[in-house]
Amino acid sequence: MARKPRCVGQVDNWAFARWGAIVSVLNSANLHLQSQAISAPPADAATEKARRERRRALIVPREHGAWGLLLVPMVTGAGVAFHQASHIFPLILLLTAALALFWLRTPLENLLGTTAMRAQSVEESHTLRSVIVMLAAVAGIALAFLLWAGRNADLWPLGATVAVAFIAQAILKKISRRTRMLSEMVGIIGLTASAPAAYYVITGQFDDRAWMLWLANILFAGDQIHYVQLRIHTAKIQGFRAKLAHGWAFALGQAIMTAIITVACIARQMPAIASLAFAPLLFRGWFYFVQEPTQLVVRRLGWSELKHATAFCVLLIAAFILAR
Repeated sequence: MARKPRCVGQVDNWAFARWGAIVSVLNSANLHLQSQAISAPPADAATEKARRERRRALIVPREHGAWGLLLVPMVTGAGVAFHQASHIFPLILLLTAALALFWLRTPLENLLGTTAMRAQSVEESHTLRSVIVMLAAVAGIALAFLLWAGRNADLWPLGATVAVAFIAQAILKKISRRTRMLSEMVGIIGLTASAPAAYYVITGQFDDRAWMLWLANILFAGDQIHYVQLRIHTAKIQGFRAKLAHGWAFALGQAIMTAIITVACIARQMPAIASLAFAPLLFRGWFYFVQEPTQLVVRRLGWSELKHATAFCVLLIAAFILAR
């Protein structure tokens, strides 16, 4: 059967329709590319943003929990000491030196290349050296005023103990992944030394209270770190027996902490009422083994531990003050 020829008008209409569809698609694609070009940041801006974020990571300490492990003991030491004396200027100097030295560790480690994050260019190395010099100068000036003319002489042996603790922590981290938890516990000794240091610079005495404040903060911080690690590594484990099988070391730590607190209170080295400061911590730890399984949200866990730290500060300070 012969095809019926199209007339000229029909061919033109078909051709225009075809090319009109193609032009429409091309125009849509062009508009899409233009909108992407407008919404996407320029390459230079994106590169500069990435550079700023990397510079921040090289300079600013990433262990957010470690800030709390440093400041919570200092608050407890100062809170108890201010009930006996009101020398605030030495505390300001100690706080400045402690924060500068703690901050100094991150750029120093990144410059030396002892961590995964390290300087990769001459510019980054220069930036790290500048920050290190600035932080070292701030810490040096604060310590010079604090130790001027033989004042606060007991800070020297305390500082030596802190230095040994941090060196031991670095060595344990390098040995094996199995010693990382032990390294964290050793590092706690150095961080929590801010409690007796704050108490000492305010009162001028390094007595039994200073030692007990140090011990209390070591126990608290050690339990807190162990609990957080336990929750992270057993997030998908359910049932009392399964939790106990994986968390027996934490349960043993809770029992040892309870025994140490009991002995200290019986020996009257620590006020008996101070045991109440550990009650929320112990309840939280034991309750973990019997609570219903819930989805782990790390941020929520962090806020929960911050609340426990705040409660510990308030209760421990109140206990030492009321026991006078």
